[in-house]
Amino acid sequence: MTDNFSMEQFTNITKALSDPHRVRALVALNHGELCACQVIELLGLAPSTVSKHMSILKAAGLVRSRKDGRWIHYSIVDEEKCGRMVWEFVQNTISFLRLDETIQADSEKMKGILELGLEALCKKQKSVIE
Repeated sequence: MTDNFSMEQFTNITKALSDPHRVRALVALNHGELCACQVIELLGLAPSTVSKHMSILKAAGLVRSRKDGRWIHYSIVDEEKCGRMVWEFVQNTISFLRLDETIQADSEKMKGILELGLEALCKKQKSVIE
């Protein structure tokens, strides 16, 4: 991947980061791979809404996904895949927000989410829908 931004790439990234939910998801992914259900729980949004947000982040080249059985896992694209400038852009965005109240609250909330485990979290979310 090139280390140069094109205008199209820059606008796709800035559009992807123009929504607070997408930024919160991206920052959460900085700590490691997350299942879609964990992102849903963190953001408190409908699964279809989270799916749309994640697809926008993927289209901008910031996030990748992998399917594991019934779960979809997301992670930040590594520097080799996206290029140094995009990687630095993402890391700077995360760094700028490290002291933000919402981001700090998300970090605390994520600790509880990670403790639940995927099976329990999935079961909890399913019971809320029904």
